[in-house]
Amino acid sequence: MATDDPLPDRPAPDAPSGKLVLLRHGETEWSRQGRHTGLTDIPLTARGESLARSAGRLVAGYDFSLVLASPLQRAQRTAELAGLRPEIDPLLVEWDYGGYEGRTTGDIRRELGYDWSAFTHGVIRGRTPGETVEEVAARASRVLTRVLPAMAQGDVALVAHGHFLRILTAVFLRLAPRFGGQLSLDAGSVSVLAFYREQPAILSWNHGLELPLEPSES
Repeated sequence: MATDDPLPDRPAPDAPSGKLVLLRHGETEWSRQGRHTGLTDIPLTARGESLARSAGRLVAGYDFSLVLASPLQRAQRTAELAGLRPEIDPLLVEWDYGGYEGRTTGDIRRELGYDWSAFTHGVIRGRTPGETVEEVAARASRVLTRVLPAMAQGDVALVAHGHFLRILTAVFLRLAPRFGGQLSLDAGSVSVLAFYREQPAILSWNHGLELPLEPSES
């Protein structure tokens, strides 16, 4: 995805002390159905709004030096209901799924005849061009060049999308982007990343109203 954001004049600080708080947007009708929701701009469900308010209670004690949100309405509404006032960053949009937009994993697998996943096999062209996992990781890397200096001044919150935040976490941990496929992230959940003994680490993952009974399908 093209962007005109400049790189910083100085490199990222070493092991900043702030926390990086990740909020996945609340439930939408498509996320409830397990449909891949990339650039399609759809609202939260009533339950999604409830999850967003609960996320706000979880992050109420943080001192945010920077809050960023995806421009898509499901992320902006989640931030609003969580009591956050974000800047909009277009780099935080969800993975462009191309021809798999709006389709479930089960449907795609039946069509292809094998156990497809976006992380392993990628997506195809559709009404939008689609992105590779590495292209999503490149966006995440540019977000982190902005986030890490702010973490030297306080905590940072990102309000965005499931697949994007999983890939951003892999980049933050200095792992291959496809490691994000081994993380499950539920709608309305809160996760916390930070530096622990100078190494990037997960302090809390996929925290929400209740423990998940099964992995997220979206």
